[in-house]
Amino acid sequence: MENYYYNKPNPWQMLAYLFLIQLFIAFTARSIAPLGLKIGEDLQLTMSQVGILPAALFLGQSIISMPAGILTDKAGSKKILLMIILGLSGSFFLLSFSSSFMLILFFIFLAGFGYGASHPATNQGVNDWFNSKRRGTAMGIKQMGVTAGSALSALLLLPAASQFGWRTAVFIPAISLLVIGIILYLAYKEPKSPASSLTRRKPVSLPKLLTHPGLLLVTLSAMLLTASQTILNTFIVIFAYDYLQISIMLAGVLLGIAEFGGALGRLTWGILSDRLFAGKRIIVLLLISLLVAVVSFITSLLPQNTPFHLMAVIVFIFGFGASGFNGVWMNATSEIAPQSYAGTATGASITLSSWGAILFPPVFGILIDWTGLYSIGWNFVTLLMVISILSLLFVKES
Repeated sequence: MENYYYNKPNPWQMLAYLFLIQLFIAFTARSIAPLGLKIGEDLQLTMSQVGILPAALFLGQSIISMPAGILTDKAGSKKILLMIILGLSGSFFLLSFSSSFMLILFFIFLAGFGYGASHPATNQGVNDWFNSKRRGTAMGIKQMGVTAGSALSALLLLPAASQFGWRTAVFIPAISLLVIGIILYLAYKEPKSPASSLTRRKPVSLPKLLTHPGLLLVTLSAMLLTASQTILNTFIVIFAYDYLQISIMLAGVLLGIAEFGGALGRLTWGILSDRLFAGKRIIVLLLISLLVAVVSFITSLLPQNTPFHLMAVIVFIFGFGASGFNGVWMNATSEIAPQSYAGTATGASITLSSWGAILFPPVFGILIDWTGLYSIGWNFVTLLMVISILSLLFVKES
C-alpha cells in the first residue's frame, strides 16, 4: 500500500509539468510580439503589417481551437500535447529560414494551430487533476506559463535578434520546445479518475452549448481583452522606442515587465476568484476590464519625456490586467459548460475570442499609420474595455 501512494502521481507535480509545457509553448509562439520590430525593420513593414504578424498566429488558433477541444475531450490531453510540441516547433524551425513576408505569415499561421490547441489540452489537464475548489488557483498557476514564456522571449530573444538577427532568435525557441517539450511530455501523466468527473453533470447538446448566452458574453469580453493583450504585447516595444525614445533594449525590458505583471496577474486573479469571490469569475473579469480601461487611458496621456521607471510601473499594471485575465476566463468557460464538455467549451471560446487578436492589432496599427498619434490607439483600447464591461454586466453567474 505504501508503494502505491509513493508511485501515485501528485496533482501539483503534474501542474508543474503543465506549467513548464505552457511556458515553452509561449516562449516559442509569443516570440512574434517582441520580434515584430526586428522583422518589420528587416522587411520594411508598415505598422499595420507588423500588427498582422500576431494576427496570423491567432487566425491559426481560431481555426484549430474548437476541433482541438473536441479531440481533447475524446482522446485526453497528453496525446494532443505531443502533436502540439512537434507541430509548433516545426513551424518555427521553418520560419527561421524564411525571407518572404507572405511565407513568414504562412508559417506563423501554422504555428497558431499548435498554440491554439495548447489551451484546451492544458486546461483539460488542470480540470482532470483539480476539483472546483482549487481549480482557479491551479489554472492561474498554469496560465502563468504563458506570460512567463512571453516575458522570457522579450528579455532573451529581442537582444539575441539585435545581436544575431531575428531568424536566429526564432530558431532558439523552436529547438528548446522540441527538446524540453518531449522530456516534459514523457514525464506528464493523466489521472485514471479525473477530479472533474466528481462534479460532472448531465451533458447537453453541442449546439445548445455553443449558443449559451453566458458563454457567448464571456467570450465577447475575452475577445476584447485578448485584443488589448495582443496590442500591448505587439506595440509596447514600438511605442517605447518610437514615441518615448527609449533604447531598444529597455523597450524590450518594458515588454518583459508587462508580461511579468501578467504572470502575477494570472495567479493573483485566480486566487482572488477562488478565495475572495468564492468561485465567482465574472466579477473578477469586470474588475480586470475596468483596470485595463483606466491604464490604457492613462497611457494615451503620456508625454514623450515620460521617464523609464514611471513607464515600467504603468506597463506592469497594464500587463497585470491585459495579460492576467486568461486563467479566470478559462475557468469561467469550463465551468459554464458541463465538465464533460469543458475542452469543447474552452476551444469554442478560444476560437471566437481569437478574433480579437486577428482584427484589432491591425486596426491599432492603421490608426497610428493614418494619424501618427499613439494616443488614438490607446483610447481605442479603452473603448474596447468599455464594451467588455457592458457585456459582462449581462452575464448571470450561478
